[in-house]
Amino acid sequence: MSKPLNVLFITADQWRGDCLSALGPPCLKTPNLDRLAREGVLFRRHYAQATPCAPSRASLHTGLYLHNHRSVAEGVPLDARHTNVALEARKAGYDPVLFGYTDIGPDPRVHAPGDPWLSSYEGLLPGMTPVVWLKDDQLAWLADLKAKGYDIPPGENEVFRPKANVPGAAERGPTFAPARFSAEDSNTAFLTNEVIKHISVRRDQPWFAHISYLSPHPPFVAPEPYHALYDPSDVPPPVRAASPEDEARQHPWLAYYLRNQKGTGFTVGVTGADNLSLSEGDLRQLRATYYGMMSEVDAQVGRLIDHIESTGEYERTLIVFASDHGEQLGDHWLFAKYGYFDQSFHTPLILRDPLPAADGGRGGVISAFTENIDVMPTILDWLGCKVPLACDGESLLPFCRDESVPTWRSEAHWAYDFRDLVNQRVEQALGLTSDQCSMTVIRGERYKYVHFTALPALFFDLEEDPGELRNLADDPTYQGLILEYAQKMLSWRMIHDERVLTNTVLTAAGPVERDAPRR
Repeated sequence: MSKPLNVLFITADQWRGDCLSALGPPCLKTPNLDRLAREGVLFRRHYAQATPCAPSRASLHTGLYLHNHRSVAEGVPLDARHTNVALEARKAGYDPVLFGYTDIGPDPRVHAPGDPWLSSYEGLLPGMTPVVWLKDDQLAWLADLKAKGYDIPPGENEVFRPKANVPGAAERGPTFAPARFSAEDSNTAFLTNEVIKHISVRRDQPWFAHISYLSPHPPFVAPEPYHALYDPSDVPPPVRAASPEDEARQHPWLAYYLRNQKGTGFTVGVTGADNLSLSEGDLRQLRATYYGMMSEVDAQVGRLIDHIESTGEYERTLIVFASDHGEQLGDHWLFAKYGYFDQSFHTPLILRDPLPAADGGRGGVISAFTENIDVMPTILDWLGCKVPLACDGESLLPFCRDESVPTWRSEAHWAYDFRDLVNQRVEQALGLTSDQCSMTVIRGERYKYVHFTALPALFFDLEEDPGELRNLADDPTYQGLILEYAQKMLSWRMIHDERVLTNTVLTAAGPVERDAPRR
C-alpha cells in the first residue's frame, strides 16, 4: 500500500515578487527558495488579487476574485457560504492544520451577538485546525520567549522594538539595530519548530500543513546576523518621482494617500505619516533590513525542506511558497501594500510537485500570467479533489508538468477597495460614497489599465515606462488602446460573475450540471 501524499503550504507576508535571488536584485540571496525553484517551477509573473491581508487571503484560500467573495477590507467578514481549500481538502480525508494566521473575518450571521470571534478581523479560515494560532498578539510565541527567560515588554509590537544603544545604529537609520531576540528564538524560527514537531510524528498519516510567516511584514527589524547581512549601498534605489509633490500629480487618489498612508509603520514607534521623511540613507538601510528578513525566512524554509527530506517524505510532499501581497518599500514614496502599483501585487509563487509526472517541468520559469486564485485549485487538483464550480482560478499543474496549455489568460487582474467604513476619512476627502471607493486593474505584458469607480482612470505603457511614472489616460494617441483595455476588463468581469448554480438546470430527470471551462 502506497504511503499518503502531503501538502506543505507556505506563505510569507508582504513578500515582493521581484525579491528572489533567482529573479531579483543581485545582492539578495535566497538559496533555499532557489533550490525549491530548481526542483519545481517558478512563476515569475504571479500576482495577488487584492490587498491588504484579509481580502488577499480570502482570494488565496477561496480561489475567488474580490468581486465574488466581497471580503473587501480588513474586518469585512467572508460570507460563510464560500468554500475554501481547507474545507475541500477535508473531503479527501485531510485535516489541514495552521501555524500562524489566516486573517479571515467570520460571518456574524452564524455567530451569537457578543461572540468574541466578532471583535477582530483575525479570524480562522473555516476548515483549518489551529495548532499554533499566531495573531497580532503573538501570544504563543511570547509564551515561548518567556519560558526561555526573555523579559517580555508590555504593549503591542513592543517585542519587535530593537536593541537599544547598538554601536553605529544611529548612523544606519531606525531599522538597522538587531532584534532583542536571537534568530533561533524569532517568531519565524518558532513557527518552523512547531511545524517540524507536528509532522515528525505523522509519517504514516496524510498531512496538510499551512505555515503563515509574518516576515518580511513590518515592523522591519531582523535578528542577528540578518540585520547586517546586506550593505545598504548594494540595494537598488527606489523607483519614484523626484518628490512626493511630483508623484501626487499622477492621480487624485494618490495625492490623498501619499499624505495619509496606512499600515503599522515601517518599524516600532513610527506611523504612516513618517514615510515621506526618511533620508536616502535610512531608506536604503530599510530595504537592506527587508532583504535580511527575507533571508531569515529562506533559512527556515531550508530547515523545513531538510526535515522533510530526512523523514523520506520529500518525494510525497507538494510544497507551495506564496505571499498574500507585495510591499512598496519606498517605491512611489509609499510603504505597505495599498494602491494600484505592481509592487503591491506582484508576488512570488514556487510549486514543487514531487511526483514523477512533474519531472519534465523541473527548473522551469513560467512567464504566463498566474494569480493567487490559482493556488487553491492547484492544491485540490494535486490531491485529486474536484475543484468547486465557483472557483475563479485554474490549476497550475500543467505548467509544473511541462504540458501544453492551449488557452490561458493574457493579463493579470487585481482590485483594491479603499473605503473607510468606520471614520469615512477617504470618502470625505475625495467626495465619494463608500461603494465608490474601489479600483480594478488589468495588467498585460505591455499595457496596464486602472479603472476607478468614480475617479479618473490611469493607463501605462510598461515597455516605455516600466516605473509607472507617466499616466497616459488623457493622451489622444492611446485612446484606442484604453478603450480596448476597458472592454477587456468588462469582459473579464462578466465571464467571472458568480456561477455556483448558473450552469445547473432543472429538468424532468432532475438537476443537470455542466462543468464547463470559463474560456
